[in-house]
Amino acid sequence: MAKILVVEDDRSLSDALVYNLRREEHTPLVAADAPSAVEFARGEKPDLVLLDLMLPSGSGFEVCRSIRSFSAVPIIMLTARGEDIDRVLGLEIGADDYVTKPFHLRELLARIKANLRRVELDRDAGEDAVLAQGELTIDTQARRVDVGSQPVALQPKEFDLLVYFMRFPGTVLTRKHLLHAVWGHEFVGERTVDVHVRRVRAKLERANLPDVIRTVHGVGYAFDASLPGADRLLGQASS
Repeated sequence: MAKILVVEDDRSLSDALVYNLRREEHTPLVAADAPSAVEFARGEKPDLVLLDLMLPSGSGFEVCRSIRSFSAVPIIMLTARGEDIDRVLGLEIGADDYVTKPFHLRELLARIKANLRRVELDRDAGEDAVLAQGELTIDTQARRVDVGSQPVALQPKEFDLLVYFMRFPGTVLTRKHLLHAVWGHEFVGERTVDVHVRRVRAKLERANLPDVIRTVHGVGYAFDASLPGADRLLGQASS
């Protein structure tokens, strides 16, 4: 079904992941250190990467950052460390998901399925493949953002977040709602929404498009509050 790169230096865990991925009819590739992980990601173009945080010859953070320089492939980080700061840092540099060891295989497979499904939905997008509001244009299939003629480089979750905002213009979205809609769960917490909104704002401002995402204090955020429907609230019950 999908080509999945397993970046893991623990041979027993790597073998177990390969075995179970094959049972799910995926095609696993294996890298045991940071340099070979980046090489595989560039050359083999996997559909998803399972990335251990602690690796020989580099860290998972470094590998993630390197892969993000040339690919938007979904990246799920695997680590024995559970501190929130590690999770937030991983998301800030472009990871899509985060699983702490020891993990249940069923949970990991569900995360893999969810991330692959997100990519499939983006690829199969129909009439709303291109979203536009003023100078801001998003091609959801090419995963490209432009302000006028100027391209804006966004990390995968930053891109997904902006797309979601554009699909609900003028609607106030709670942090909890955004976590469920964009990340699919609350494994990090609401702080990661604030981090990603801040980064999207900064990149749009550098492209001379400020004030696109408005903060609604005590509630969440709204995209372009000048649009009709700014008094709507999506996700208030779960805030």
